[in-house]
Amino acid sequence: MMFVQQIRRCLVVYFSNNNSVVVSICKSHTCFSLSLLHYYSTSASSSSRGKQHLVTTNPSVSELLQKYHFSPESASQVASALTRLKNPAKYDSILTFLIENGFSNTQLEKILKYRPTLLSANPDKVIKPKIKIFQDLGFSANDTADIITNDPDILYRSLNNRVIPSLSAMKGLLGSSVEVAKILKISGWFLKYDIEKTMLPNVAFLKSCGIDMDQISWLMYNFPRSLLCKPESMTKFVERIDEMGISRSSKMFIHAIRVLGSMTNETWELKLKAFQNLGFSEDDIVAAFRKAPQVFCASEDKMRKLKEVLLATRKYDILSIINHPTSLICSIEKRYKPRLQVLGILDSKNLIKDWPSFAALYKMPDDRFFKKYVGPYSDEVGDLFLLNSASSSKRSVKLIPSA
Repeated sequence: MMFVQQIRRCLVVYFSNNNSVVVSICKSHTCFSLSLLHYYSTSASSSSRGKQHLVTTNPSVSELLQKYHFSPESASQVASALTRLKNPAKYDSILTFLIENGFSNTQLEKILKYRPTLLSANPDKVIKPKIKIFQDLGFSANDTADIITNDPDILYRSLNNRVIPSLSAMKGLLGSSVEVAKILKISGWFLKYDIEKTMLPNVAFLKSCGIDMDQISWLMYNFPRSLLCKPESMTKFVERIDEMGISRSSKMFIHAIRVLGSMTNETWELKLKAFQNLGFSEDDIVAAFRKAPQVFCASEDKMRKLKEVLLATRKYDILSIINHPTSLICSIEKRYKPRLQVLGILDSKNLIKDWPSFAALYKMPDDRFFKKYVGPYSDEVGDLFLLNSASSSKRSVKLIPSA
């Protein structure tokens, strides 16, 4: 097999460097090429037949297919993980129990693709107690099924040391099982940590800093790991944010918590270095952090690409980014490149006198940008743009530069 791969690589390199002789080589190596084609097609067919054979000859898999409407791929995956399963009645009882408690066939398939060994688990120790505690705490059957489907590992966590304390603490904090379910459907992180030692003291500390519960809830819903750090780390985050000059009453404060909570000290230092390499001074970095902490989530690669794209226009320079750090949030592929390509074409046709300011370039919505900078020249540019209906009440513009 390795020999064949080496030959193929050599042929690819040879062909790419010798296009003029590809035809003659192909003619003289027809048999060899056909042999390779036959080899790979045969291998693929054998693999496919093997999976199909597993599905059709294993009675356990056939039952999964027929009774629970699993796809052949999922059934094969489960079967391959349960080669020693000798009691079909056991997994049938497990699946029946889950269905009776609100799980759909689609959810079961998703869970078993992630955790096929669940069918060999002890239902009285692993599954039923977890389902019961959700029920006892007032979670609906649908919410319980959604939460466990999103994070099947919940079934394997300690009931007394993790699941019960975490669910109870979150219900006490948020006020109802409905609110807890909303968060756990998004992220199961809160059932992975001891939240009595992490989230609860962190929430209490942020409240003592004057942060209202609405902002803390936003953090819980969108960036749960930010609240699951050690309390001493949270204290250091707040101290650093205070040093950077962000007021605790500012809406940017909670964003700063999120940013610092998402990276280690080493990552933070690398991020500062990346901004310096881009041309930011220390004062520029502090000003950017105060204005929009979330820009510090931009990768070094994105910073570099944005710099290259803007400098290539000869219309904008690095000061554009420094003076408008929030520009780092916008997508290069979806925002900058399409607009700059359109402007470049208009410029080449002498149809644009004044390029938009950098703020207009990255901030302006598509429809306004189109109306102001492209619309006036629609007769001249022809297929330079495409106008699509977004809804019956509003239209959005997708700019498509012509070749």
